[in-house]
Amino acid sequence: MALSLVTGVAASLIAVPAVAAAPASTVAWAACPEDVVAKAAPTVLECGTVPVPLDYRDPGGRQIEVMVSRLASTDPAKRRGILLTNPGGPGGTGLEIPGLMVNFGAPSSLLDAYDIIGMDPRGVGHSAPVLCGLTGAEGYVANIPPYAQDEAAVDRHAAVSKAVAEQCAANDTQGLIPHITTANTSRDLNSIRIALGERKASYFGASYGSALGAAYASMFPGTTDRIILDSNVGATAFDHEGFRRFGLGMEQTFPDFAAWAAARHDTYGLGRTVAEVRRNYQTLAARLDREPVNGIDGVTFRLLVLTGLYDPASYPAMAPWWQALQNGDAAAAAKLAAELEESFPDNALSSFLAVTCNDSDWSEDVATYKRAVAKDRKRYPLFGAAGANITPCAFWPYEQYEPAVKINDRGPRNILLIQNLRDPATPYVGAQLFREQFRKRSSLVTVDGSGHGVYIFGSNPCALSVGTAYLVDGVMPGDTYCAAGTLTLDAESQRRRADALDRLPNRF
Repeated sequence: MALSLVTGVAASLIAVPAVAAAPASTVAWAACPEDVVAKAAPTVLECGTVPVPLDYRDPGGRQIEVMVSRLASTDPAKRRGILLTNPGGPGGTGLEIPGLMVNFGAPSSLLDAYDIIGMDPRGVGHSAPVLCGLTGAEGYVANIPPYAQDEAAVDRHAAVSKAVAEQCAANDTQGLIPHITTANTSRDLNSIRIALGERKASYFGASYGSALGAAYASMFPGTTDRIILDSNVGATAFDHEGFRRFGLGMEQTFPDFAAWAAARHDTYGLGRTVAEVRRNYQTLAARLDREPVNGIDGVTFRLLVLTGLYDPASYPAMAPWWQALQNGDAAAAAKLAAELEESFPDNALSSFLAVTCNDSDWSEDVATYKRAVAKDRKRYPLFGAAGANITPCAFWPYEQYEPAVKINDRGPRNILLIQNLRDPATPYVGAQLFREQFRKRSSLVTVDGSGHGVYIFGSNPCALSVGTAYLVDGVMPGDTYCAAGTLTLDAESQRRRADALDRLPNRF
């Protein structure tokens, strides 16, 4: 699809007043829970709950509470409305996101224009959390499956996956898990809009948040205002094909880290060229498969490198522990293993599983995954045999009670897609898929950048300007190309961004 640099102003087609005073709300705002306060600090947010049906097919039946947060407009005279947000996952908490947006340096014009609304989606955090009783060591099962060296490895993981699926069912004593879906979370977003008294709502979602936003815009086109979908999944469900794209994303993004490391070979010793760094990765992964270092095996190493590619700002942290593993440093490996254990809490793992398994009709045939693993091991050797591997969804004990949300290309032209050309988790093809499916409703901003997350949580000045111009002023561009570039930040802004990056929830 043709791309063009856009500098002109295109009027928004959405008939919403430029300034909107805060309407009557049924949400009782109060102080947020302590963990949210800590994550959002120093920004202070308000929190409240919205009752929603557990099962929207029975709206008068059992209710659950979804907790939301608010950072009210800093200038009520310039207030446009509400901006709903989701940082990804599924399974990522979201109450802290308005505060993290401030800490990342969200433009003042955006903070003037909107009450920024965060939420813990149903099944997550403070919103009726689901718990399978999983430990951090099972993170590779519930989040990204482990690299499979051969068919026997797929069989072994199938047995583990089956046990995890059964464990989730056994622990679901409150009957929550079947109702933790993208479609129901989209309905919750609409319920939140109604509770806040708003006629329309804007939305900003990244990673899995793009899938949720695509579902929301498709289910409720008439009540959506301005929408940004960032780091795009390319579907409203994160299914097996979405998992397999991790292999493609790592192949496309790894050379950026390899070039960075090669330029610093004298410091880290990872290789003098991009090709040498790549060989080092494959050699070390194979060695760790045979001889783990204090709990870090080849499976863990591959996953850690993938997540280390999420932001170039993480390269200086990734290179030293890679070097330590290469040198067989047992103490450094133990520290890394402990940090990894803490990064996969039970609720995040469980809610991730609930959404991914409930949203799609997964194959129950182990041979299907063996064929996919064999294919992707060859075409995406860095990580393909992990993304294609079997998951507990193949043995999920719950029937899918509604299909994944179908993309609705009929509605307002209000969907701005923003995407790095090189993204390890949601590669560029995801944005292309959304662009093709939403058709005239959307425009695509292609960024010559690397990493997972562009608008606000990235560092490209063009993408920040284009996204803000749309959300604040209604400047809906045509398909746009943003050249490589990095925001110029002072030392304090850099420190705040680095601190906020460490607090971002799981953004798969």
